[in-house]
Amino acid sequence: MTEAQLHQLSQWLTKPSKMVIIPHKNPDGDAMGSTLAWQNVVQQLGHKATVLAPNPYPTFLHWMPGHHDVVIYEKDEERGNQLIADADFIFTLDFNTLNRIDALGERVAESKAKKIMIDHHQEPDDYADLMFSEPTIGSTCELVYQIIQGLNKNACINKEVATCIYTGILTDTGSFRFPSVTANTHKAVANLIECGADHSYIHEQIKDTARPDRLKLLGIALQNMVFLEDVSAAYITLSQDELDACHFQKGDAEGFVNYGLSVTGIQIAVLMIEYRHEGVVKFSFRSKGDVAVNTFAKTYFEGGGHINAAGGISKRTLAQTEAYFIESLRTYFGTT
Repeated sequence: MTEAQLHQLSQWLTKPSKMVIIPHKNPDGDAMGSTLAWQNVVQQLGHKATVLAPNPYPTFLHWMPGHHDVVIYEKDEERGNQLIADADFIFTLDFNTLNRIDALGERVAESKAKKIMIDHHQEPDDYADLMFSEPTIGSTCELVYQIIQGLNKNACINKEVATCIYTGILTDTGSFRFPSVTANTHKAVANLIECGADHSYIHEQIKDTARPDRLKLLGIALQNMVFLEDVSAAYITLSQDELDACHFQKGDAEGFVNYGLSVTGIQIAVLMIEYRHEGVVKFSFRSKGDVAVNTFAKTYFEGGGHINAAGGISKRTLAQTEAYFIESLRTYFGTT
């Protein structure tokens, strides 16, 4: 982030404008936290801003300040398209390639509005007029915080903004456990608490609102965990039938992948979930240290992300995917 970038953004923020703020598909805590926080800030600065999410997000995020004003593109394409057509500025937060928002990405690409990317993932596409791309930062919410500071708008960090930013930092750093957490992260969090973020309440809303069916699904996931000691890996599979038996809802498997990393000696943890109606198996990859799961995901499973946290997909059956995954893992990490 440079002074020139901040100056350009500051200039664009001087005149009241219409803005659309977009998170990635299947938004998580960082995506919703950053978009809702940024919406609140620019509204304080006199702009008309709408958060336009590609599709619904987990119910454990519905308590967040600003949730009730979010427009879901999947449910109201006509309104979403009109918002895009009327926008002077489009902010894309927590993703860096327009294919992360499916059909909405086509509308954004066609738009004449100025486009501003705020993101912390690697290898960004070149679609934005202004790019705040900082892969070394642990969350987009922390980057939004730094931008607010860089614009000298700390006065805009009210309780609602602080709550949203804290939520994103909490969720995308694995409750401050990932290596991307720095002293600056904790300094930011200290200021957010001073600005009104109730850290205990936020943690309770994120971590302590599980349905009994979610805990049943967790039990199945742990029962399904397989250890591949030769590559220091653990993986979990969840079939569509298992999801159905537990009345699966979006977000129910959040955090399941991390359980593998809690085992001594495990460096790679993987979660595979079968979505039969979509014809795909979706992956979550986690790792420790310099084990790069993002490049592995990109090589074999059309994915990517961070060194220690990535995603991917397979269009094979779950059984075929599991076999291919094991073969690929051993090939890539050099052990048979």
